[in-house]
Amino acid sequence: MDFEISEDRRMLADSLGRFLTDQYGIEHRNVVAYEAPFHDPVKWADLAELGVLYALAPEDHGGFGGSGFDVVTMFEQLGRALCPEPVLPQLLAARLLIAAGADLEPLLSGATRYAVALGEIDAPYALDQITTEAKEKGGDWQISGRKSVVYGLGAADALLVAARHNDRLGLFQLDPSDADVTTYGMIDGGGAGEVFLDNAPAALLFDEADAALQDALDWGALALSAEAVGAMDAANAMLIDYLKTRKQFGRPIGTFQALQHRTVELGIEIEQARSITTLAASRMGTDQQSRTVSMAKNLIGRAAKLVAEESIQMQGGIAMTWEYPASHYAKRLIMIDHQLGDTEFHLERVMADLQPTP
Repeated sequence: MDFEISEDRRMLADSLGRFLTDQYGIEHRNVVAYEAPFHDPVKWADLAELGVLYALAPEDHGGFGGSGFDVVTMFEQLGRALCPEPVLPQLLAARLLIAAGADLEPLLSGATRYAVALGEIDAPYALDQITTEAKEKGGDWQISGRKSVVYGLGAADALLVAARHNDRLGLFQLDPSDADVTTYGMIDGGGAGEVFLDNAPAALLFDEADAALQDALDWGALALSAEAVGAMDAANAMLIDYLKTRKQFGRPIGTFQALQHRTVELGIEIEQARSITTLAASRMGTDQQSRTVSMAKNLIGRAAKLVAEESIQMQGGIAMTWEYPASHYAKRLIMIDHQLGDTEFHLERVMADLQPTP
C-alpha cells in the first residue's frame, strides 16, 4: 500500500493545519468548547470560507475530494487541534445527501449546517433497534420519538432523522424548530443534544435508507479514527517534550529506561492506529468497507485509551489540570471510543462478519 500523501491532500493538510494553529489555540478552544453554543460561529464561518468542507464530497457532487484519504487528511488535522467545530455531522449529512441526490452546495459552503439524528437511548449504535416512528397522513409525514446525543444539534439549521415506517427504515429531513430540542455540552468539549419529536412535520428523503445510513456511519467512524490518530500524535509529542524537560535526580526523566520503554510502546500503538486507518481509507466504497472500518475503530479505541492513560501517568499531576492540554486530549481520546460505536460494538461487527454462512 502507498502511504505517501498526494500533493492536493498535502495542501489541504497544510492550509487547515495552519488555520487551526493560528486561529484555534488550546486556550481559545477551551473557552468556546465548553460554553454554549459549544463552538465558535465566527471561526466556523472562517473554516467554511477556507473551503475545507468541499473535501467532504467528490467533484461530481460539487466538492473537490470525497475519498477516504481526503476525510482522513482533514480529520487528522482537526484531531491535532482538538477542534470542536461540528464537522463530523456535516460529513454524515453529506454522505446521506449524496445518496439522496440532493444539492450539497449549501452544506459545502457552510451556509446550512446539518445535524444527523440516529441514536436513541436504547439504541445508541445499532440501526436495527431504532424505534422512532414516522407516519404518513394525507401525503405529509410526521415523526414521533426521541433521538439521543445528536452531535452539533445546537448549531444545526437542518435535521436529518432516521425513523421507521411500514417496517422499513427511512430518512427524513425537518426543521429543528419543529422539534423539542435540548442542547448541552459534552464532557470533552463540543455540543450535542436530545431531540423530542411529537408528530413533527418532515420530508421523506429515503423510503429505505438502511444502506445509506450504514454507509454514513462507516464514513463517520473513519473520520473519528483519523481524528484520534491526530490527537494521539499531539498528545504523544507533548509527552515526549515533557520527558525531555522534566528533571529528577539531576537529569531528564526521559533518560530513565522504564519510561523510554513505555514511550516506545505508545509510538508503536500510534503507528498501528495510523496504518489501520490508512487501510480503512483505501477500502471505502468497496465490499470490505464496513468490516475494515470496524477493525480500525476497535483497534483505535484501545490504542487511544492507552495513550490517554499513559500520558497522564507519565506526566503526573500537571496532566490532570485544566490549564495543561494533556487533560483535554485524554478526555477527547476516551470519548472518541464511545462515538458511533465503541470497541465492543465494532468487535462484534467484525466477529459477525467472520461467521460462516449457514
